[in-house]
Amino acid sequence: MDKNKLFLIISREFSVRVKKKSFILLTILTPIFMALLIILPTVIMSLSPSERGQKILVVDKSGECEKYFISNEDYIYQFDPNADVESTKKNLATSDLYAVVEISPMDSAYNVSVSTYSNKQINIDTKEEIEKCVERGIRDKKLAAYNIQDLDSIIKDINTKVDVRTYTVSEEGREKSGMVEINMAISYIASLLIYMFIFMFGSMVMRGVIDEKSNRVVEVIISSVKPFELMLGKILGVGAVALLQFLIWIVLTFAIIFGAQAFMGIDLASAGGSVQGTLPEGFSASGDKLGEILAALSGINFGYIIVSFLAYFILGYLLYASMFAAVGSAVDNETDTQQLTIPITLPLIIGLFLMIHAFRFPDSSLSFWGSIIPFTSPMVMMARVPFGVPLWQLVLSIVLLLATFLFMTYVSAKIYRVGILSYGKKATWKDLMKWLKL
Repeated sequence: MDKNKLFLIISREFSVRVKKKSFILLTILTPIFMALLIILPTVIMSLSPSERGQKILVVDKSGECEKYFISNEDYIYQFDPNADVESTKKNLATSDLYAVVEISPMDSAYNVSVSTYSNKQINIDTKEEIEKCVERGIRDKKLAAYNIQDLDSIIKDINTKVDVRTYTVSEEGREKSGMVEINMAISYIASLLIYMFIFMFGSMVMRGVIDEKSNRVVEVIISSVKPFELMLGKILGVGAVALLQFLIWIVLTFAIIFGAQAFMGIDLASAGGSVQGTLPEGFSASGDKLGEILAALSGINFGYIIVSFLAYFILGYLLYASMFAAVGSAVDNETDTQQLTIPITLPLIIGLFLMIHAFRFPDSSLSFWGSIIPFTSPMVMMARVPFGVPLWQLVLSIVLLLATFLFMTYVSAKIYRVGILSYGKKATWKDLMKWLKL
C-alpha cells in the first residue's frame, strides 16, 4: 500500500467535504440548535406567566370545597354559592372574570361534578389547580365520614417520603456515591450519538462513492491508485471529517450555552427554582439534592466514558462505512441502494432497540450478547459502560469489533474492486457473490 497516495486520498476527501456549504451550515447550526434545547426551557420557565392574577368565581354548592381554593399571585378566587351561574356566563365577556367554577351539591357517596365556564379555553395549569382543590375537599369529607379521631395527625404521620441514596463499593471496600438517573442519561445519550453518527457518516461514504462513480471521476482516480486504497482513503477521510465536526459541535455548544448564560444573566445551575414544577418528584432543586447530584457526577469516570465512546465510534464507523462503501460501488444511483442496504441498516436498528433495553438492564444476558456481537456492540456497549463493565468484556468486545472490521473491509474491498467500474446494471446479491469469488 502506497502511504503517500493514501494520504492524498484522505486529504482530498477531507478538504472537499469541509469546504461544502452543507458541512459549514450543519456544523454551525447543530450547536445552536443543541444549545437552544438547553437554554430555551430555562428561559421560558423563568419568564413570568402571561396571565397572572386571574379572577375566578367559585360557586360551591357542595359547601365543602370553597376553603381549599386559596388565592395567590396566580389566582384570585371570589366566592358566592348563591350566584346565578347562567346570568354570570352571559356577562363573562364584559366582566373581569377569567372563569366561573360551578361545583354541584354532593350526592350520597360524597361525589360532585365540576364545570368551568370561560370566554376562551382555560389553560392546563388552571384546570389542574381546580381539580386539585376540589379533590382535597372531597377526600377530606369522605375521610371525616369515617369518624376517626386525630385523623389529620395520623395521615401526616403515615405520609412518608423515602429518598434512596445509591453507592457503589469497589473491591477495596471504598464507597462511591451515585445516581442511577445520571448513569441512564449518559448511557442513552452516548449510545444514541454513536447510532446517529455511524448512520449519518456511513451513508456519507456511500453517497460519495455513488457520486464519483456516476460522474466517472473514479475512472481517472482508479488509474493511479488501487481500489482498496481508494476505499480506505475515502473511509478515513470522511471519518476525519466526522471527528472534526463532532469536536466543533461540543466546543460551540458549550461556548453558546456559557455565552448566553453570561449575556442574559441566566444561571442554568440554579434555575431549578423556576422549573420546579416541571421536575419529577424527588428531583427538587434543594441543596441536599443538588449536593447529591454533584457528588454523583464527581464519582463518574468521564475520561473512561469518553475514551470508550471514541473507540466504539471509530471502530463502529469503520465497520459500517466499509459496508456502505461496497454498496455504493455496486450501484449507479442512490435509489438502487435500498435493497442492498437493508442487511446493513437492520443490525443498526436492532442495536438501537437493544440499547434501550441495555441502559435499563445493563447486566442482562440480552445486553451482554448485544454488547459482544460486533454489529450491535458500538451502541449496546456504550449503553452499559456508564454502569460499569468488567474489563474482560470490554476487551473482548473491542477485539471482536476490530477483527470484524478487518474481515468486512477485506470483503467490501473485493466488492468495491469490481463494482466501482461496473456501470449500467443494477447489482443483485447474486452479482455480489460472484464479485467476492473473483
